[in-house]
Amino acid sequence: MKIAIVGCGALGSYYGACLARAGHDVHFLLRSDLETVRNRGVEVLSPNGNFQVHPTAAATPEEIGPCDLVVIGLKTTANHEFPRLLPPLVEIGTAVLTLQNGLGNEEALAMILREDQILGGLCFVCINRVAPGIIRHIAHGRVLLGEYGRPAEDRTHRIAAAFGSAGVPCEVTDTLAEAHWLKLVWNIPFNGLGVASAAGLESLQAGRWTGGQPLAACWSSDRLLAHPGWESWVRRLMEEVIATTRALGHTVPTDYPQFQMDRTREMGPYFASTILDFQERRPLELDSLFLEPWRQAQECGVPTPALASLCGVLGDLARLRASAAA
Repeated sequence: MKIAIVGCGALGSYYGACLARAGHDVHFLLRSDLETVRNRGVEVLSPNGNFQVHPTAAATPEEIGPCDLVVIGLKTTANHEFPRLLPPLVEIGTAVLTLQNGLGNEEALAMILREDQILGGLCFVCINRVAPGIIRHIAHGRVLLGEYGRPAEDRTHRIAAAFGSAGVPCEVTDTLAEAHWLKLVWNIPFNGLGVASAAGLESLQAGRWTGGQPLAACWSSDRLLAHPGWESWVRRLMEEVIATTRALGHTVPTDYPQFQMDRTREMGPYFASTILDFQERRPLELDSLFLEPWRQAQECGVPTPALASLCGVLGDLARLRASAAA
């Protein structure tokens, strides 16, 4: 397939590199890393074996042209760029797969594309971009694919097979919306509390940044689980997300919170993507990961006081960072 990778941070670069290694015609749409990838390619450092590939590096979507598959790894804070970036890459037979975090991304694509072109994917992977063109794969890597608003089709399985042949475990779901909510059971506590830990438990309990002292360093997932106070907030948030998921008509296994916590402990020290964005003073994915789930919980009448407090603190911290940058 001819494949465009739009959003070549850790996520897009890792999966794009895997697809290129498998022999697909992969094109990276780049900004800051353009010359590095053109000159040196993309290097993946992985416990499964290091490798390097040389995908085509382009500065504009027009340089790439229409593709069979467009894979979106952009931060959701850049979704307003869809109308500029995607039309040159898409023709009638193009499938567009968003691997972005949270809720609302398929809906944003549906504003400019036909709904039957849109797929969503959930990535269960620990990766970081450690330098321009260099990705460190720490653990996992599985992708779960689904069609937007409809059951899986033959196309879904063909794309899953392409990922599988690239060394990426890939499964298909008929219920993409349910899969998004199940992933939020992990994403909301570990992305959110990792950032909120910089403000401290007192701020979290107050639902706002209480100030009074400099922000502390963010906590990794293992440290959150090792502290009784923070671990209690992990559980509360998981329970609220699960209650909302069930209220929306989706199914959640009864042992799901413990499964996620056990799996997280096995990962060791890990800083989720929102923490890295906060540390690097980049915009936070507040809408897709926290505010939209909170809105939907309110809409279906599920009490979510822990999520409300978390949204309050994260909003204050995002504004604090923005004002400092200005």
